[in-house]
Amino acid sequence: MKHAAILPIVIPLAAAIVVLAGHRLGLRFARAVFLAGGLLLVPVSAWLIDLAGGGDIAVYALGGWPAPFGIVLVLDRLSALMVALTTAIAVPAMLHATAGTDTAGRHFHALFLLQIAGLNGAFLTGDIFNLFVFFEVLLLASYGLLVHGAGLARVRAGLTYVILNLTGSALFLVALALIYGMLGTLNLADMAVVLPGLPERDHAVVRTAFAFLVAVFALKAALLPLSFWLPHAYAATSASVAALFAIMTKVGVYALLRVSVIGFGSAPFTADLLQPWLLPLALATIALGTAGALAARRLATVVANLVVVSTGTLFAAMAGNDGGADGAALYYLVHTTLVTAAFFLLADRIAAARGTQRDALERSGRPPDSALLAFAFLVLAVAASAMPPLSGFLGKVMILRSVQFHEGGAAIWIALIVSGLVTMALLARAASALFWEVAPAPEAMPVALPAEGSYSVDTHRLGSRRTAVALGLLVAGSPLLTVLAAPVSDYVRAASDQLHARQPYVAAVLGQRRDIAREHRP
Repeated sequence: MKHAAILPIVIPLAAAIVVLAGHRLGLRFARAVFLAGGLLLVPVSAWLIDLAGGGDIAVYALGGWPAPFGIVLVLDRLSALMVALTTAIAVPAMLHATAGTDTAGRHFHALFLLQIAGLNGAFLTGDIFNLFVFFEVLLLASYGLLVHGAGLARVRAGLTYVILNLTGSALFLVALALIYGMLGTLNLADMAVVLPGLPERDHAVVRTAFAFLVAVFALKAALLPLSFWLPHAYAATSASVAALFAIMTKVGVYALLRVSVIGFGSAPFTADLLQPWLLPLALATIALGTAGALAARRLATVVANLVVVSTGTLFAAMAGNDGGADGAALYYLVHTTLVTAAFFLLADRIAAARGTQRDALERSGRPPDSALLAFAFLVLAVAASAMPPLSGFLGKVMILRSVQFHEGGAAIWIALIVSGLVTMALLARAASALFWEVAPAPEAMPVALPAEGSYSVDTHRLGSRRTAVALGLLVAGSPLLTVLAAPVSDYVRAASDQLHARQPYVAAVLGQRRDIAREHRP
């Protein structure tokens, strides 16, 4: 129990090291370690949920150095939820990748595991400098994963992605330097203690530094006007990577939520930092993502734009800075991450079955296993468009109820209802093109799963079974989230309440260490 908080970071990191060290042992060894690392995270994630579910906040001090002097990991309900969600996405994506995607380039397994370690670290860290470190770990891994398998589209998307994120990383470092110079700390709990007593002459600099942080988190989450990179990048990369990327944007949402509540909210001069601009940008992001999905000509591009819509929806709920709205947003976050990840895998299965037309929204021959693929599409489409009775409907109803008395509540209602109706219409159009309208095109013969190398018929069948199982696991996410709506909504509401109760977090991390001499650099 003492070391529970560090396991989600150590397990994938150790697995990545073993894969790299044993690279001469062949593909089977790499895949075995790869999948073992992912599967080990399943019981660990369930254990963390159980530990955090009682309301206790566990603090793990690396090297025994207490906060705010040392590096700490903090396990509470919210961080445990995000680690569990990462595992729920990563394991099916890993299984899908072993059908052949992992052979298209070098070091796929190690990079994938490193990205998981970076994601889990970002969710568990208790200070913003190590948030930067874990951001860099997951970003460096994502650079390689995005262009894995090469291709002009991936290289173009990767170049834009790398440039933007390097710029964001530089801005992050500037923000960290300013915050440490003015506050003498980068620990979140310690910031909550120091900020209220900051001299008024330093307020402007600290607000500017926090504004830089907000810009970095908005870039990671793809909030307008920093969202144009996402549809091209997510639609260009392989399906298993895109599925994992579905939660990568949520790191920005999580980071902004955590830092704004624990850090910004502790002092009057930073408490209103996200107002009044967050809601207009969130609504504009919803509109942009919806328009992009309407204009898309590939199913993967439609799904990538739905990720943008989900970002806008989450930030719209968070704009009120209210615990109830944040709890509803967390339920919706779990739902949309599972659904969009499943949609990326489904788009890949459809593309593999339709020949040269891939996942283009055009008439073609009906793909093999069209009944099963169409059923999976129906489940995901109902969930993504927020139609009853699945989790998308429940999540949006929770958000709408939580914001109905807020100043911008009417605008949020209109945006969410309109975007849901448009999503329903465009997914119905996509289903018609993919499964209903049959054209006698000779090129619409099924082809092998997208992989390189020479494979036997048995290997093709094994790969097909793996992708089917991976897809089935993720498609089941929304119905399962619907069946378990009561306990899940209770958990996310408790997670939101725990997040907004700042003092227990500060007490758990700092204990009695409050009066600490700090260096101040003007």
